[in-house]
Amino acid sequence: MNTAALEASSLSRRYGSTWALRDCSLSLPTARVIALVGPNGAGKTTLLHLATGLLQPTSGSIHVLGELPGANPEILGRVGFVAQEMPLYGNFTVAEMLRFGEQLNPTWDQQLAVSRVESLSIPLSQKVGTLSGGQRGQVSLAIALAKRPELLLLDEPLASLDPLARRDFLAALMESVAEHGVSVLLSSHLISDLERVCDHLVVLRNGRVAVDGGIGDLVRSHRLVSGPRHAGALTVDRECPADERAEPPARGRGGAEVFQDARQSRRRADAHARVQRARRDADARRRYREPPLGLAHVGPAPQQGRAVADRNRLSDLRDLAARGRAASRAGIARSGAALRSAECRR
Repeated sequence: MNTAALEASSLSRRYGSTWALRDCSLSLPTARVIALVGPNGAGKTTLLHLATGLLQPTSGSIHVLGELPGANPEILGRVGFVAQEMPLYGNFTVAEMLRFGEQLNPTWDQQLAVSRVESLSIPLSQKVGTLSGGQRGQVSLAIALAKRPELLLLDEPLASLDPLARRDFLAALMESVAEHGVSVLLSSHLISDLERVCDHLVVLRNGRVAVDGGIGDLVRSHRLVSGPRHAGALTVDRECPADERAEPPARGRGGAEVFQDARQSRRRADAHARVQRARRDADARRRYREPPLGLAHVGPAPQQGRAVADRNRLSDLRDLAARGRAASRAGIARSGAALRSAECRR
């Protein structure tokens, strides 16, 4: 029987009077890329810290690869953890950081760490503090993978990365998962990135587990209901018989294909909403243009009013031009009289 990568039973953690996690029970399979999502303050970071032994539970229990994280220090060698802050020593060079990891981890693969860093064109002699956010993320991932872990925990590793760096980071992650069979628990708010690589989903809300299951099963067992805001019939965009709710998709498909049906349903709902908005706008424009029944226009018709206004404007311009010409002729006459008077005095 395969041991779960992470298993929690009635897990709770309290900070003072605030519960970060409360009665969380879940079981995460091995050899999967698991998305851990939820709003800020849902307890994602607390769960990862409990899994690494950095925190102790207030109540309940948590097992990582069949062991208690705090009771057995040897389990730490089988778990890789990349914290949200990516706490690397800024005064170390990249090569020194890799040697530091080699000294602390008995299963360290120095060749893997160096080859990964060099393949990303990150100089080994450069100070870690001078690296970009994407480069620090790649160095952190290289250090975590060089431990040869069985379970890799990533706490918001994509938050500070630009889209290109996120793509490279996820590509490197998936390459390592495919090559070494590592189980990954990835916490992030970027759903569009998670759906491309993850095949299991855990949703935390208010410190509790709201959803836990394979993405294929979740997509097949849920419905997207759309309809107008006013009272009326609702439309179920996708139906699925119970006998079609089979096992989750085979490993290697990734999350993109199993999310395709949900994306199509969202597109249909968006198209329906756009049609409804267009109809409302057309009705509003028609009501604005057409006067209420029983009322007549006061004054000239719209077209006649515009013609009258244009004629008045043209008349004003002509009057202004005439006054300007008259003023110019008067100025010229005054100048000629002054010249003749000056010549007579001479």
